[in-house]
Amino acid sequence: MSGRMSGLTSYLSGKAAEDSVLNAYSAQGCRLLCRRWRGPGGEIDLVLENAGEVIFVEVKTSRSFAEAASHLSRRQIARLLASAEAALGFFAKGSLTPMRFDVALVDRAGRIDVIPNALHAA
Repeated sequence: MSGRMSGLTSYLSGKAAEDSVLNAYSAQGCRLLCRRWRGPGGEIDLVLENAGEVIFVEVKTSRSFAEAASHLSRRQIARLLASAEAALGFFAKGSLTPMRFDVALVDRAGRIDVIPNALHAA
């Protein structure tokens, strides 16, 4: 498969995973604020709100949950946290805004495993 085709396949797979994760959060009453928000550190897949709490969601997809989780490196976590910090500047309470950072793992079968507040100790 050419690099261009595999890139398109990865993009479409990632988009489908994000759609599934967004649907799962929406079913729980969350409201989408932004999709693929770009900050100084990189991109945050989903920015949601529920009962005044901002939820930053990183979606990882692979053959298994464990493999998907392994794709999240310390360097990427640092970039995501930097981007989330910048995003908080758009909220009235700034860095005092109630927030959490979830990681949503999606396996090959399309099953979703959300790890709430996954980056709390990062």
